[in-house]
Amino acid sequence: MFDLSGRVALITGGNGGIGLGMAHGLAACGARIVFTGRRAEKNAAALAELPPGSIAIAADLTELGRPEAVLAETLEKAGRLDILVNNAGANIRKRPEEITDAEWHEVLSLNLTAVMQLTRAAYPALKASGHGRVINIGSILSIFGVPFSPAYGASKGAIVQYTKSLATAWAMDGITCNAVLPGWIETELTDGARAVVPGLYERQLARTPMGRWGVPSDLSGIAAFLASDAAAFVTGTAIPVDGGFSAVG
Repeated sequence: MFDLSGRVALITGGNGGIGLGMAHGLAACGARIVFTGRRAEKNAAALAELPPGSIAIAADLTELGRPEAVLAETLEKAGRLDILVNNAGANIRKRPEEITDAEWHEVLSLNLTAVMQLTRAAYPALKASGHGRVINIGSILSIFGVPFSPAYGASKGAIVQYTKSLATAWAMDGITCNAVLPGWIETELTDGARAVVPGLYERQLARTPMGRWGVPSDLSGIAAFLASDAAAFVTGTAIPVDGGFSAVG
């Protein structure tokens, strides 16, 4: 039921953090991994962790035409695409009255527009696969607000609604589309937040029923589940993976 042998997964931002955690989960079930990342040294390190045959594509998805080029390179090198994980993201931490137009567009360009462009380009391949899966990475900030991430929060809220649109549009094509909402996970992105937001780690730790921040491997299982036949009738959902954070009143 969870066997992904013979299937190809493309994971954006898959060279570290949540993306690499999901790559490990998919690879453990037999999927061949293709991932994107901007930094060559991180790509090389991730390849060393993943099974032989994995593919790294150096890419800045905000460049004009780059999402479509990534899709074309994936099909050329791996021959097919069954699973698309839209994980690459960025954040600029400023209060709403301080963020500039350029900063707003920088965040939304990667977190939302590039997701749409790559997913749109992937549609024919996902339909042809007969087992199309789209997994979009939202955030706990798709549900909650914080004062220091207006652009990030807006983009991640939009990801949930975009996922629902995909799910309803592509269900009859056999493609499932779901969002995963990570809670407070220890990654480079949240390291940056902890460095500039005093007391962030302690406040979120105190609210989380499981009593810890998450780690990237906590996302391995949800990726494997949503990509598998076990989730064939699961689509249009937004699933928190947050140690119970969103359950607290």
